[in-house]
Amino acid sequence: MPMIRNVRTKLLDIAYHESGPPDGLPVILLHGWPSDPHDWDGIAPALANGGCRVLVPWLRGYGPTRFLDPSTPRSGQQAALGSDVRDYMDALNIRQALLVGYDWGGRGACVAAALWPERVRGLVSITGYNIQNIPASGRPGAAAQEHRYWYQWYFQTERGRAGLQQNRRDICRLLWRLWSPNWQFDNATFDATAESFDNPDFVDVTIQSYRHRYANAPGDPTLDPLEVRLAERPPITVPAIVLHGACDGVGPAEQSETHARFFTARYERRVIPVAGHFLSRETPDAVVQAVRDLLA
Repeated sequence: MPMIRNVRTKLLDIAYHESGPPDGLPVILLHGWPSDPHDWDGIAPALANGGCRVLVPWLRGYGPTRFLDPSTPRSGQQAALGSDVRDYMDALNIRQALLVGYDWGGRGACVAAALWPERVRGLVSITGYNIQNIPASGRPGAAAQEHRYWYQWYFQTERGRAGLQQNRRDICRLLWRLWSPNWQFDNATFDATAESFDNPDFVDVTIQSYRHRYANAPGDPTLDPLEVRLAERPPITVPAIVLHGACDGVGPAEQSETHARFFTARYERRVIPVAGHFLSRETPDAVVQAVRDLLA
């Protein structure tokens, strides 16, 4: 694993790994919840060896990444995740990058691609168009999907906050198993990532994220203008490949079947057999190939 580097944005001291030639085309790999840069262990070396400058940050609330100011809202809302991607690129003087992400990282990547397309060379989005439809969040879903989101309903309560604070590793390990049922990860694999959940802001950022998406928590006021734009479900106008694990236990593959309408440039959707939610760990070759295809 490359050594940890740090860069400061206006809000964060972001920890990240970097590999590959410094003058290579930047590729930013963005992890999900609950996970960390180990999501990309099977992907970063192949891209770096192919000549890309590969950057793998810890998101806000994870691992060594820290807020600079105690008064900054510990927000995990989608506008914050997207703004962090842009600010990270600014801090590293990166004009344009190819973005790859899933779950929270995929949301940040989609937000950045939709709001600042001039900064995005291409997008690999695992599970599709990840921008939340917060104005419609009060509409109930199918019973099976509501069941899959049990943890989100749990986090709406103070009991859920206390449970995440007290049992974060047990909850996260359970979700790994439920979301990627065919992935037989061992204790060492989980423990290496679970250290990132010890970040002092992990619980606050997580709880705000899951409450904000259902309009049950206020957002960071400085991000209100961006949330207004995101509420309009803006299209993604950069070349994109969507990957979706056929056995994703939280967001089934059929969810992305209708997402093509949100993409106006080159678009392709690939369903990956056997893979679940942690597709980048289970089938890293599929991610590497998608990046290479966008760069071709």
